[in-house]
Amino acid sequence: MTTAFATSFHGRASGLRLDTLIRLRWLAVTGQIAALVAVNLGLGFPLPISSCLAVVILSAAVNVLLRVKYPVARRLGDAAAGPLLAYDVLQLTALLYLTGGLKNPFVLLYLAPVMISATTLAWSTTVMLGILAVTCAGTVGLWARPLPWAGPDVPVLPDLYLAGIWVSLSVSVGFIGLHAWRVAEETRELADALAATELVLAREQHLSAIDGLAAAAAHELGTPLSTIALVVKEMQRSMGDNSPFSEDVALLRDQVNRCRDILQTLTSLRSGDAPFDRMPLALLLEEVVEPHRNFGIAINVTVQDTPGAPVIARNPGLLYGLGNLVENAVDFASERVDIFAQWTPAGLDIVVKDDGPGFAPEVSARIGQPYVTSRARERQQEDGESGLGLGFFIAKTLLERTGANLTFENRPPPETGAIISIHWPRTALAIEVEPGATKGRGSEYSTS
Repeated sequence: MTTAFATSFHGRASGLRLDTLIRLRWLAVTGQIAALVAVNLGLGFPLPISSCLAVVILSAAVNVLLRVKYPVARRLGDAAAGPLLAYDVLQLTALLYLTGGLKNPFVLLYLAPVMISATTLAWSTTVMLGILAVTCAGTVGLWARPLPWAGPDVPVLPDLYLAGIWVSLSVSVGFIGLHAWRVAEETRELADALAATELVLAREQHLSAIDGLAAAAAHELGTPLSTIALVVKEMQRSMGDNSPFSEDVALLRDQVNRCRDILQTLTSLRSGDAPFDRMPLALLLEEVVEPHRNFGIAINVTVQDTPGAPVIARNPGLLYGLGNLVENAVDFASERVDIFAQWTPAGLDIVVKDDGPGFAPEVSARIGQPYVTSRARERQQEDGESGLGLGFFIAKTLLERTGANLTFENRPPPETGAIISIHWPRTALAIEVEPGATKGRGSEYSTS
């Protein structure tokens, strides 16, 4: 189930909005015109102003064409946004060619298209834009018109210094682009994983509501069905066995009994009539463990009784989170899974242990983060699952929303297996204390 939800979310972002790209380009056009006017008129530097303004006006014309031809709310994928950002690189190259090449301090603007791509587009598109920017920077470093300068003393920059500027720009494009892409990718992964978590929780809440409606329907239909059963019984008694309608009445009685069985099944779907009823800790753990029986793994549940057994609100997030952790333990266990629960004045502690291989060293420090999995590749192929690593993340997120603190570790050698410890402070869960519990004695049962 986790894989099915995750597959629909995991992947690239939805692209770059055209309106954002148009606004950024208008900002660039405004800045370029202001810089040209300030340098030419304010500082008195001799610029090829006509050629420079023609390049800037071309960008403005492209912006107008895009706004007229396409809806501004349209999102551009890599195939459309990549060429538009490449055009910005080429437009900047044309301006730098006319105004000194690498000697122009505005050469740093090569970073802008690469950063935009790194935060919104695929890594391959960002790499191609980075290569284009570095290549164009090298080109204007070799071939460019002289740097405009007022007065007879025109500064002459050594070729080695210009080469250093190109190397510095190349390193900046690579390092800053990679850093921006990695940060944006982590943000996208977290957003996708949280969206999957919300879908899982919504699904559990929907199922819980359906269960409640089914139980309510069974309760409401019970009274009229009992009346029908009583009438059928009286009809059968009054007509006798020789009546021509006896077979029809017998069929009606069988159908009434069948309806009773169906209603009994609907009622048994839940432990109570309320969608979020309250249940003792031992019963809650039994509900969590029950779907994972009959897989050849013994599940031993120990509930340490204390003065006053906890009665916990049954909510979908808590059940799904615990169930996911138990499912993972059963999946990786060799023979058995041990679950220990203890209620103390400090709060509730639940520990899930298995005797499997434990957490792999390469992922042990990142367990609980989205898209981190310790499932072996061959096991993924056998199970037919993609192993996106969202199960622990969703379980951890849902349990932490209930106020839990989770720790993941391996059993100390020579034992093997994983240990997951969950602690709720006393005030975190909606817990009531059931009086009359057995003091100082633990109750244990096992299922396999």
